[in-house]
Amino acid sequence: MDTLHMLFNAVTVIFIAATMFAAGLGATIPALRGIFTNVPLLVLALLTNMVVIPLLGWGIGALFSLPSAAFIALVLVASSPGGPFGAKLAMVQSGDVVAGAAMQVLLATVGSLTFAPTVNGILTAADLGKDISLDVATLVRTVALLQLVPFVIGLLLRRYAATTARSWHPAAAAVSNVTFLIVLAGMLLGNWSDVVALLGSLALLAGFVLAAAAFAVGTLLATGPSVRRTTMGGVAAVRNAGPALAAIGIAFGDQPAVLGALAAILLSGLAAALPIATVLSGRRSRPAAPDDTR
Repeated sequence: MDTLHMLFNAVTVIFIAATMFAAGLGATIPALRGIFTNVPLLVLALLTNMVVIPLLGWGIGALFSLPSAAFIALVLVASSPGGPFGAKLAMVQSGDVVAGAAMQVLLATVGSLTFAPTVNGILTAADLGKDISLDVATLVRTVALLQLVPFVIGLLLRRYAATTARSWHPAAAAVSNVTFLIVLAGMLLGNWSDVVALLGSLALLAGFVLAAAAFAVGTLLATGPSVRRTTMGGVAAVRNAGPALAAIGIAFGDQPAVLGALAAILLSGLAAALPIATVLSGRRSRPAAPDDTR
C-alpha cells in the first residue's frame, strides 16, 4: 500500500506540474498582462474565491448537518482556491485558457496565505472543538514548487523560444490529460471504502452542490465575454487539493475519515464541474448561425 500511495503521489505531482507547464507553454506575456491589469476581474475573483466560496462551504456543511470529518473536509476544500484542475477545465470547455491558467496561479498563490486563517476561523466559529494549526510556510513552498515553477518555465520558453514551446506543448498537454485520468481513478479506487461509507451522510451531495454553486458564482462575479466568465466559473468550482491534504496531515494526523471525506467531496465536485464544462465545449464547437451575433 505504501508503494501504491507513493506512486499515486508521484503521478499527482506530475499531473500538477505538467498541467501548469502546458499552461505556461501556451501563454504569452501580453495576454497575462491584460488579465492581471484587469482590476475589476481580479477583485471579483478574489472576493469569490477567498470569501464567498469558503462561506458557501460552511453554510452547505451546516445545512446538510454533515458529520465532523465530512464538515472539516468540505471547509478545507472550500477554503483552498486555485486547483490545477481549473486550468484543465478551461481546456475542456474550450474557454479562455490563458486567463484561466493565470487566474488559477494567482488564486493558488494568494490562497496559500489565506487558507490557514480561513479554515481556522470557520472551524472555530463552527465550534467543532478542534485545535487547528497549519504550517503556512510549508504550504507556500509546496505551491511555489508544484505550480509556479513549471508555469514560469513554460512561460519563459514561450517568451524566448517560441518555436520550441509550440512543439513541446502537445506532448505536455498529453501528459497532463493521461495523468489527469490516472489521478481520478486512483482517488476513486484508493478511497473506495471511505467513499461508500459516506453515501448516507450527504457528503457527496454537499461536494456536488458546492462545486455547482461555485461554478455559478464564479461565472456571475466575473467580467468580460461569456468565454472568460465561464472560465472563471470553472476555476472557482475546482479547489486546490494540495493545501487540504497538507492540512489533514499536519492538523488531523492523516485521519482516514477526513481523508476519505476529502476524496469523496473532490470527486463529487468534479462530477458537477466536468459535465458543465463539457456542455459548454459542445455549444462552442457548433457552427454559429448566420444571424447569431453573440
